[in-house]
Amino acid sequence: MGLVVQKYGGSSVADAEGIKRVAKRIVDAKKNGHQVVVVVSAMGDTTDELIDLAEQVSPMPAGREFDMLLTAGERISMALLAMAIKNLGHEAQSFTGSQAGVITDSVHNKARIIDVTPGRIRTALDEGNIAIVAGFQGVSADSKDITTLGRGGSDTTAVALAAALDAEVCEIYTDVDGVFTADPRVVKKARKIDWIASEDMLELAASGSKVLLHRCVEYARRYNIPIHVRSSFSGLPGTWVSNENPQGDAQVEHAIISGVAHDVSEAKITVVGVPDKPGEAAAIFRAIADAEINIDMIVQNVSAASTGLTDISFTLPKTEGHKAIDALEKAKGQIGFDSLRYDDQIGKISLVGAGMKTNPGVTASFFQALSDAGVNIELISTSEIRISVVTRQDDVNDAVRAVHTAFGLDSDSDEAVVYGGTGR
Repeated sequence: MGLVVQKYGGSSVADAEGIKRVAKRIVDAKKNGHQVVVVVSAMGDTTDELIDLAEQVSPMPAGREFDMLLTAGERISMALLAMAIKNLGHEAQSFTGSQAGVITDSVHNKARIIDVTPGRIRTALDEGNIAIVAGFQGVSADSKDITTLGRGGSDTTAVALAAALDAEVCEIYTDVDGVFTADPRVVKKARKIDWIASEDMLELAASGSKVLLHRCVEYARRYNIPIHVRSSFSGLPGTWVSNENPQGDAQVEHAIISGVAHDVSEAKITVVGVPDKPGEAAAIFRAIADAEINIDMIVQNVSAASTGLTDISFTLPKTEGHKAIDALEKAKGQIGFDSLRYDDQIGKISLVGAGMKTNPGVTASFFQALSDAGVNIELISTSEIRISVVTRQDDVNDAVRAVHTAFGLDSDSDEAVVYGGTGR
């Protein structure tokens, strides 16, 4: 039996009973002969509550102190979980991200892992202990300050530790039974997927699927770490995410469509009246990059022949919207655009599947389903295995259900179960 990394989300450890249930599952893995490393998130909605509290105290909290505040949530849950495991007769040691050797860059609130040096974790395991690590956090290589990895960062912590410790699997425990063809909170007839290729899961995660963070899947694919997504509330087998099918059947082709993802956390900025000449788009996106803002979809209109001006629209996280507007306003003199429009009432729907690149008609069926549902499209973006559109936020749920049904993804069996969590 090898080393296993298990990660438990906030809904799994939302209260004392949840923590005790998780502790029993961890001890069972230990009894089965595994060395066990556990990564744990903050309890329930603790992180959101801390963010709300910070905003009441200061509308723009300093990044360093904000990270110091947010990491408290995971430290609480890791200590309580260690206590629960010891109460079951097994030894456990808890570690903060910095104690576990999670080294990051110096960007507060959304740091990236640059190295993992898990010496203390290995020592704890060699002594026969269960190691519990606070997710979502690390320490800056330069400043030695505490950093956080951004929303869903505990998944990335778990995969990074699994890679550094050469674990045989990284188990991600959540409040649903695995990866579904759509968010079961929106599509009650969503189907559970037994195995999904890392490539498809990467696109779903990047397109808004909340079950796994995009960076977590990217890290796992790079280091060839199998991810097993399971529910901590049931004993069902869950979903395997890996570069190769664990059943070893290379002859089975990809499903045409793996799933439908949606995202309502983005906003749209339109730069109006941009001179249509070389270097203008570069100047716009250089200003955005210098502000350390990630963008998603980009569309440029055909320039008007009479004016030689064009409009450029792009989407980005709502949380970065005002920072992006400020950055562009400062660069207005250099770029020479007329005005900016900001819209945070949009949603994105994405159809993902490696099989679509060899199956004509997928695009037509996708747009027909949206048309039949009365959904208007504002932006379109495609890759070999993904089609994404931006619509009004109010239309997103109807659009997801319509597309899911149109591609025959609805389940004939029992409705998908969401065991916990507020979806906040």
